[in-house]
Order: sequence, then C-alpha cells, then structure tokens
Amino acid sequence: MRRFLAFLGAGFLVGALALPAAAAPSDDGDGKGDKGFTITDSRITESSGLAASHLHPGIYWTHNDSNDGPYIYAVDSATGKTVATVTFSGVGKPRDVEAISIGPDNEIYIGDIGDNLDGTWPYVWIYKLPEPKVLKDQTIRAAQYVVKYSDGARNAESLIVHPKTGRVYIIDKKEDGGHLFEGPAKLSTSGTNYFKPIASVDLWATDAAFSPNGQQLAVRGYFGGVSYDWNGGKIKREGRLDVPLQGQGESVSYSADGTKLMYGSEGTDSPVEAEDAPEGATSASKSPSEGGSSASGGDGGSGSGNNVKIGAVAVVVVGGALFGLRRLTRRS
Repeated sequence: MRRFLAFLGAGFLVGALALPAAAAPSDDGDGKGDKGFTITDSRITESSGLAASHLHPGIYWTHNDSNDGPYIYAVDSATGKTVATVTFSGVGKPRDVEAISIGPDNEIYIGDIGDNLDGTWPYVWIYKLPEPKVLKDQTIRAAQYVVKYSDGARNAESLIVHPKTGRVYIIDKKEDGGHLFEGPAKLSTSGTNYFKPIASVDLWATDAAFSPNGQQLAVRGYFGGVSYDWNGGKIKREGRLDVPLQGQGESVSYSADGTKLMYGSEGTDSPVEAEDAPEGATSASKSPSEGGSSASGGDGGSGSGNNVKIGAVAVVVVGGALFGLRRLTRRS
C-alpha cells in the first residue's frame, strides 16, 4: 500500500506541475525516422521492452513481461503485425523479462531482470542471441548469463547495451530515483557477472535506450523521461524528454536512424508512439554549441515547440490509480 500511495503522490506532483516540454527539431517530413504504430498481435499483452532492428528496417523487437515463454517478436512498424516469432533455447524458464537491447555485431540481449518484490531473487539472468538474418518463425540457441548486483538484489526494468563497446548496463527501478549499474567488460557464461553502481539516475525508470551513436542515454518512467549525455559512463543530465502519457508506459527505443524515440506501453493492442529524439543522437560527435540543455524539453525555455499537457492532473491521477490497483491485484 505504501508503494501505491507513493505512486499516486508522484502522479499528483507531475500533474500539478504540468510543465511544458520543448520538442527537438523535427525531420521536416523528409521521411527519416519511424512513425508510431499499434502492436496488433493478440499474444503480446505485456510489451515491456522495445528495440529497433539492426538488420531489418522498420522492424522492432519486443517481448511480454511475464507469464510467457522464451519468445521475442519482430513487429513491422508499417503494419503493427508480427512478422516473426523467435524462440530462444538453451536457457531455463524465463521469470520476469523486462528489457531488450541490441548491441554491436547485431546481438540481441534480453533482460530477465524483473523482481516485483524488490529483492526476492538472489540473482537474475541476461540472455544473448544473434539477430536472425531472415524474418521467419524459428528457434535460436541463446547464451545465458547469471547476474548479481554488488550491493544486493533489487528490481530493474532497464537493460542497455552500448552500441560501440558492447558493455551491458542495468538501471534499477526505485521510486525516489535509482542507479546506473555497469557490468563486466565481457559477460561470462561460466560464473556470476557482478554489476556495480556507477551513477545516479533521476527517475523511477521503466526502460532506457542508447542513441545509435552511443553518445546519449534516454531513460523513461511512467510520467516522464530524462536525457543524459553518456560522457563515457559519467552521465550528465541534459533535460527532460517529451514522453507521451500512456496506460502503462514500460518501453523506449531509438529508431534505427536515431531521429525518433519510440515509446511503448503494456496492454492489448498497445500503442507505440514516436517523438523527435534530442539533438546529437545522430551526429558522429557533438559540436561546441551543444551544451547541457540540448535534450528535448530542456529544464527551461518556452516557445512554439512546447507541448503543454493540458488536463495532465486528471489523466495522470486516474492512470496512477488504475495502475496501482492493477499492481495490487497482480501476481507477486
């Protein structure tokens, strides 16, 4: 009940502030970046992670939260239909899959890192498999990695793989803000992989994503998001992200070209909404003029790009109440 009240309190706070969030420059209709879509597959009712394919333009990989098997789904953003279901073998029964990310060499990483009781599991798992070159229903053998945190067990829903180094990171899910945890330089299948905290994160994080160039980190929550300059892992806050209000927003991915941030939600026929990504997500390097407020929705400013969320108080509070009731009645 304390967690439910805290959630409602966060909803009141965000709704009361109802601050404007400025959008980054759009792609001016030149066709770059993916548009929003709706996941129509009736099997996908708890889409908790999202990752843009490296091999197949317009395809997004997703998965269910829990009560599902070892499956990931390739969804065509042009139609919202599943075009391939991949069963990953060679692992135990997935427990609470919460995140998906694609690293260098087109390797898909799946984070079985959820812990609804925030410390019940002494260890969690990461699975890795190659992204298939052909989109068809198939079974692919995966590697399985045992993961522990250096400072004790915790709940997490965000797993990210740096697109240049291949290093894996996890962000834990804490109401008052969590931490970015860094894994070993190379994961091992033969022993325990310890993740250690290296930076604070100013959000109750439900997912995160690296920009394709590896220079920015986007972190989302239920009611907002934050963009960070990666800065070699010494992350620097750049500003707020313009996160759409969703029923239960639990996923985010950059589009393959880095021009969009794609926000997903759990539920049947769940929407994936596209917003312009912060500046610098597609460039090879930042110019001197790009300072610490280049993210979409910097901490100050106003103008025609601002998106004032009218009625946010009512929507957020009702959404928070419905989500809290659902969690109270949900399987532990």
